[in-house]
Amino acid sequence: MTENQGPAHKRDVTRRRVILAGGAVVAAAGVGAGLVATASADEERTAASGTAAGQGETCYRLTSETTEGPYYIDADKIRKDITEDKEGIPLTLRLKVIDSDTCEPLKKAAVDIWHCDALGIYSGYESMSQGGPGGGTPPSGAPTDAPTGTPTGTPPSGGPGGGGGGHSEPTDDERYLRGTQLTDRHGYVEFTTVFPGWYQGRAVHIHTKVHVGGKMTDAGYEGGHTCHTGQFFFSEAAVLDSAKEEPYATSTTTRTTLTEDTIYDRSGVTGGLLRLSYRKGGMARGVTGSITMGVDPDETHDGTDL
Repeated sequence: MTENQGPAHKRDVTRRRVILAGGAVVAAAGVGAGLVATASADEERTAASGTAAGQGETCYRLTSETTEGPYYIDADKIRKDITEDKEGIPLTLRLKVIDSDTCEPLKKAAVDIWHCDALGIYSGYESMSQGGPGGGTPPSGAPTDAPTGTPTGTPPSGGPGGGGGGHSEPTDDERYLRGTQLTDRHGYVEFTTVFPGWYQGRAVHIHTKVHVGGKMTDAGYEGGHTCHTGQFFFSEAAVLDSAKEEPYATSTTTRTTLTEDTIYDRSGVTGGLLRLSYRKGGMARGVTGSITMGVDPDETHDGTDL
């Protein structure tokens, strides 16, 4: 980058650089015989094009911003393991946060994640969630590159996962599958959770926020501002594999595919598509998901204006 280009938030987004999702953490997970590794075509094309000049890692665009959805609860659960007693396929989520202008890691940034359980229920909003048995059949068949029929439709205003509805106040005191951590000096956080399930109107996803400029207190992370609000997505192949396992296999909720989802922007890793790794035929033993988020710490993106 040359000097005197002006503030980072005023530069052309297409010129910003973001380290290729996964990076060293994906390499550490390893890809060997019998191991399934999913990645977007966008990521594969970027990797094949070579590395940026003077760097050992490939860079590309700023990570997509998405709606917050109605079911966000402030960062008051500072923890790595957010599973509590929820059943499901173990998921280790490895995240890296970097400055989208410099590609440098953001340390001491607070990363929130929250998602539904294996049957589509959100903690704090159990009475409002659409998950659970009823209303369709589990997914079956091979994944496709494009939808073969009419999408199941946009989520209703105020529905789980967001699609235009404003924030809803919690209806209960449950807080499973929610948590916050500070990034380390290399920009990393790691969460222990379960593979999310699905509910009608949305593809399988995890919500995230990145906060900077605040500090940890006894009440949680306070102050600063939210510089990124996004969602992580899962490949169709992985979701179909999850549907073979309990308790996902008991769900009869109508499922929206990744290509039908109205929030996912189809930009691959840039749009939040996770790199997943798990043992072929043994998904129940656990999945590792990795991604690098490129954010602009000078901007404010709380997700409520989308």
